[in-house]
Amino acid sequence: MARKTISMRHVKDILRLKHHNHLSVREVARSCGLPVSTVGIYLQRAEVAGLAWPLPEGLADSELLAKLLGGPVAQTAGPNKEVPLWPSVHDQLRRKGVTLQLLWQEYRQAHPDGFQYSRFCELYKEWAGTLDPVLRLPHEPGQKMFVDWAGMTMPIHQADGTTADASIFVAVLGFSNKTYAEAFANQQLPSWIAGHCHAFNFYGGVTRAVVPDNPKTAVIHASRYEPKLHPTYQAMAEHYGTAILPARPKEPRDKAKVEGGVLIAERQILAVLRDQRFFSVGELNQAMRPLLDKLNAQPFQKLEGSRNSLFDTQEKDKLLPLPAQAFEFATWAKAKVNIDYHVAVDNHFYSVPYGLIHRQLDVRLTEQTVELFHDGKRVAAHPRSRVPGKFTTLDEHRPKSHQRYLEWTPGRMVEWARKIGPHCGKVVEFILAHKPHPEMGFRSCLGIIRLAKGAGEQRLEAACGRALRFGTCSYQSIKSILESGLDRQAEEPELPLSTATHENVRGQDYYA
Repeated sequence: MARKTISMRHVKDILRLKHHNHLSVREVARSCGLPVSTVGIYLQRAEVAGLAWPLPEGLADSELLAKLLGGPVAQTAGPNKEVPLWPSVHDQLRRKGVTLQLLWQEYRQAHPDGFQYSRFCELYKEWAGTLDPVLRLPHEPGQKMFVDWAGMTMPIHQADGTTADASIFVAVLGFSNKTYAEAFANQQLPSWIAGHCHAFNFYGGVTRAVVPDNPKTAVIHASRYEPKLHPTYQAMAEHYGTAILPARPKEPRDKAKVEGGVLIAERQILAVLRDQRFFSVGELNQAMRPLLDKLNAQPFQKLEGSRNSLFDTQEKDKLLPLPAQAFEFATWAKAKVNIDYHVAVDNHFYSVPYGLIHRQLDVRLTEQTVELFHDGKRVAAHPRSRVPGKFTTLDEHRPKSHQRYLEWTPGRMVEWARKIGPHCGKVVEFILAHKPHPEMGFRSCLGIIRLAKGAGEQRLEAACGRALRFGTCSYQSIKSILESGLDRQAEEPELPLSTATHENVRGQDYYA
């Protein structure tokens, strides 16, 4: 089996999920789609390097890699610790109000040098996993939110008389069972992401982990051991400081909580609204909200309190805080910096610092912005433009030589070319008249003029004459003529140049 490549984003996720979210090594491995052994190795290397979470501000990916690989992994064995009586721990957890954290505190009072809380939880879960039949492990407050699409849809009546099915997003908190439900026009990735964001706002906080099923919009490749998440879904999780733990394929126990929540939502919300007609998704959500509030407020059948009371008294304060800004839906891509220190994104060109020429960058696209990253750091940000073929350029991204070169006008460029010869002047004038943007024309014309340094002005003038005769006025064509020696051949009748001009060509006064 091929070894899975680990990126610096994976390393950062490992440290964040272990030290900030307090997940077990196995849960971190599932969230990141990595082998447990790999997660363990990098956590050991981070400990040797003195790294935890958050990482030092300004630490580049290359510096992080150097710290992690700078020395051997320490192979230290701690002193023998008193192992708890797991059957007794398991029996205590069946009692109302008893949590693993409480039992760990009591354990540490009796054994001050015992296991830390995270290791205590890991060992208990490993022991419980060996029991048969399989146990229903208790969920800790604020630990997990289970999400899925309901199987039942609701018809939305269109103006043309047709109907479209609205999908229902359902989220359930693992501890209190407090439920959130919202209708969307479809089950595409933007709706999936919006459902999570709205659920976090509804709860007023974020769980340390989110457990989805394996929808294709969110989980690109479902796997029992190494699920591959959609990059935007992963970015959403990082923004909120949570982890994504997809349910294992063919393991209904992993998603039993949300399946129960979906069933209850279908029976107590959607079934109640079955005979009503809705003409928009917004109208459907307005009708669903009172029924959702009623669902969360109704008393449990076999326990004291309700979803709301259990959430308010024991879970709300255990949630991670919401970030200062809501997550903005974005897509990611890669782009290579061209020689003119611009990258092409959606057929528009955005500048980056000129020192990044030929580098591969990560591009983050939102509705309003384009952000460019190198080595994990943002190097440029621009307002997004949807005008094809145009340039968005910041002056500070240009080298000083280019800033001086931008002082040239098309007229000055033509005059400079005419000093080599009339044919060269005609070629430059033709190119400038057929480019949609001055910089695009200047770059080609400067290249042609500089060919004189190697071939000489006389040969360049002859090559330009040949290009005019055959209607091939471009830098590459003239360079090819010089390299093949065609400029030395006898002159042939000149062919008329195409009269077609680019739609963005400026008037003749512009070239004066």
